[in-house]
Amino acid sequence: MSSASRNTVMVCCMLATLMQALDSTIANVALPYMQGSLSASYDQITWVLTSYVATMAISVAPVGWLAARFGRRRLLIACTFGFTCASMLCGVCNSLTAMVLCRALQGAFGAALVPLSQSTILDIFTPAQRSAAMSIWGMGAMIGPILGPTLGGYLTAALNWRYVFFVNLPVGIVALVGLILFMPREEASRELRFDWTGFAVLALALGALQIGLDRGEELDWMSSTTIITCLVLSMLGFYLFTVHMLTCETPFIPRAVFADRTFNAALVGGFSIGMTLLASSALLAPFLETLSNYQVAEAGLVMSPRGFGTILGTLIFGRLMNRMDGRIILMAGNIVMLGTFWSMTGWTPDVSVWVIGVTLTIQGGAIAAVFTPLQLLAFDTLPVALRTQGASVFYLVRTVGSAIGISLTSALLDRTAQAEHAVLAGYITPFSRPLQSAGALLDPANAQGAALLNGMIDTQSQIIAYVDDYKFLLLISVPAALSVLLMQKPRNMRVVAAE
Repeated sequence: MSSASRNTVMVCCMLATLMQALDSTIANVALPYMQGSLSASYDQITWVLTSYVATMAISVAPVGWLAARFGRRRLLIACTFGFTCASMLCGVCNSLTAMVLCRALQGAFGAALVPLSQSTILDIFTPAQRSAAMSIWGMGAMIGPILGPTLGGYLTAALNWRYVFFVNLPVGIVALVGLILFMPREEASRELRFDWTGFAVLALALGALQIGLDRGEELDWMSSTTIITCLVLSMLGFYLFTVHMLTCETPFIPRAVFADRTFNAALVGGFSIGMTLLASSALLAPFLETLSNYQVAEAGLVMSPRGFGTILGTLIFGRLMNRMDGRIILMAGNIVMLGTFWSMTGWTPDVSVWVIGVTLTIQGGAIAAVFTPLQLLAFDTLPVALRTQGASVFYLVRTVGSAIGISLTSALLDRTAQAEHAVLAGYITPFSRPLQSAGALLDPANAQGAALLNGMIDTQSQIIAYVDDYKFLLLISVPAALSVLLMQKPRNMRVVAAE
């Protein structure tokens, strides 16, 4: 395979990954506009997101088996084509039912794009070339979720919410044509038989978990029978899948995938990074818009340094991976990430744009320093035959981590704000000197004073809640740093030295 063909396949894989990663967050800001066009209630329109994440979580599990059975090239081309077509169908939908079905179809096709792209790049490049190639591919995986809300807000405001989906058409066409022309063919194992029992119980576990996490905040978590049922079914599904995988002769996720120490440590790191990557973005936008009074477009510009830092860091650390131990870069990135979250625990609505920009730029670089080495180290000692299965498991764990992280931070934000509101309100008494000095302006005896006073308390309680959420992100980032200590020394230094 020529160098030009390899680079073309790499770019096409990055575009396919970018397309899928964008759609994980780009539609969120367009929901209020969809709600009116599709004549849906708030409760109904959230299924546009739920159907996508639930089907994607279920569909990513059998990607390794499907690639082995039908061929990775065929599967990646089919999923790229299907995702692009499903995106266009979403853009022309005029009913809620059609939109939910098309989003589910989009999630089913999109589930395979990331693991197949990752395993393809690992196979077509030599060990000495992989770090640079994976860093370029990683831009799509990292930049997509970060820029999704900003791009979605711009397209919705400037054009129409339908362009949130139409934007995938040119990207999908370029990726599809490049893959058809340049991606190498490989043999398919047509004698393989699918493990329907294992897939069924894992699908039950993942589907129930995603629905429970996605709807939990809206239905008040354990106060809802629906959420309790989803979580019980999810735990039952995971238990049955674990027992089945350990006892089945040929499970559709091979047990050998979990025999590699470095890969298992990378799963821990990937789960932790997944929890923080999207959750931190989901927290920052409402903080800037609600508490700091930025407009949507302004908030998007203020958040953009994170994306620039990620791009710059990806280019730098991708090159460094061939010159030094990747575990050092990974550990340094985790430590810097912890430092940025620690810095954000001191933010108030008056934090300057300069401080936000510098912090987010450094954080974006730290994301690149974590994500790029982690993608390479995870598969450094994993057998070549297990790469596609390993990539699907790695992506599945990161996806579940993202869903859990967003749900937990949202729940913590809401509960902490309510609790702190009650605590702060307890200090409001007729004997409070600051309240007496404010006179009638903050007099709780009249409606205007009570409303103004409640607004001030509400703002302060939300500030405390955001601080606690960033402390939580700081805490759940620790396992990612500790997992580096369990990884074996990478082989890339020996390869480079030999060359």
